[in-house]
Amino acid sequence: MTRTDDTIRWGILATGGIAGAFARDLAALPGGELLAVGSRSPESARRFAEEHGAPRAYGSWAELAADPDVDVVYVATPHSAHLEAATVCLEAGKAVLCEKPLTLNLAQAREMVELARRRGVFLMEAMWTYCNPVVRRMLDLVADGAIGEVRSVHADFGIVAPADASHRLRDPRLGGGALLDLGVYPVSFAHLVLGEPSSVAAWAHLTPEGVDETTGVLLGHDSGAVATLSCSIASASPTVAAVSGTRGRIELPHGFFAPESFVLHREGREAEEVRVPQAEGGTGYGPEAAEVMRCLREKETESPLVPLDGTLAVMATLDAVRERVGVRYPGDD
Repeated sequence: MTRTDDTIRWGILATGGIAGAFARDLAALPGGELLAVGSRSPESARRFAEEHGAPRAYGSWAELAADPDVDVVYVATPHSAHLEAATVCLEAGKAVLCEKPLTLNLAQAREMVELARRRGVFLMEAMWTYCNPVVRRMLDLVADGAIGEVRSVHADFGIVAPADASHRLRDPRLGGGALLDLGVYPVSFAHLVLGEPSSVAAWAHLTPEGVDETTGVLLGHDSGAVATLSCSIASASPTVAAVSGTRGRIELPHGFFAPESFVLHREGREAEEVRVPQAEGGTGYGPEAAEVMRCLREKETESPLVPLDGTLAVMATLDAVRERVGVRYPGDD
């Protein structure tokens, strides 16, 4: 294929629900094209390619990574396979957008990041919250002192998941439990606002399979700020977030991880709903895909919005929480 424009051509590795959602948002994003899909099942790859208009389908990850016309691969496997899948792509010189959490633990995350940096290949965790235009506006207001000095952050994410022991959310071999699937959002949100904590406390109720069913986390910071976070696969929580400061607070509604608005409360003023025009490609995956494409066009190997050191810091906190509540996965040191 002769390249005559600056279109970024994507490959998608895996064919599950999240891969389909990403493909639909990508279709609405100018400057991006879904070129190929790869799966360990040739039939699944062909079905996905037909459904989403991808001209090429591969029955292995390696074949997708070897396609010379693919610029970047979106890794959408379960997180237990992230390291293996991303390694195949990075070793082939492909830029990678890898679903969250980046890996099962910090050691694996460091391995992936070190590989990308050693080879000079772009890598970004698909933490869409960090690229969301509403969240970016919230951060600007916080930085400008709109609510004073931040003293607390709250965030929660809970759903009622299937109770079947064979479900991936109950399987420790697949990184099951509430923390890595859902808790990564509250933890990442707290890191985004407050940075890396100096203290981590946690409690969890575990399932018979040994993964966390409901988890509470308290993060302490040298600034005096605290973050109170929770996640659950046993109950549906409000799934909201709030940032409180010395002169006001910001409240993000249900679905705080991909919000369309927030409410700003400031001393002596009426509460103000803040809305930001959504970026191209939808309100979820479009902004993160757009950021990847911007980085690739500008020859950046890391995104300033989702820096790899920040991803590693979040993984360190997730490891600390699991250590405190007694959840271990295969491959943990």
